Amino acid sequence: MLQEQFDSNVAEKVKHRLADLRAASSVSDVVLGSLKEIANTQGEKLSIDLCDGYQIIFQANHIELPLSADGKVDWSVVTRIKVLNIKKESG
Repeated sequence: MLQEQFDSNVAEKVKHRLADLRAASSVSDVVLGSLKEIANTQGEKLSIDLCDGYQIIFQANHIELPLSADGKVDWSVVTRIKVLNIKKESG
């Protein structure tokens, strides 16, 4: 399915990044792919770089979001995510 939507290089990176996320104890433990907060989401959505300008967009998938003292998602304790999109970065 990934090969139908993306070239083989991007599809392979998606598989690797999803495996990295699955293997991590929390999202904060992922060291590859440059995690970035998505603008205007108050820290509730992150992206992780793939290759060729593509990124995975995801959010925490907990019934009760783990929040830090400042009210943002505490990604160091997020153990479940929902992938929202895989897309080419704009800009």
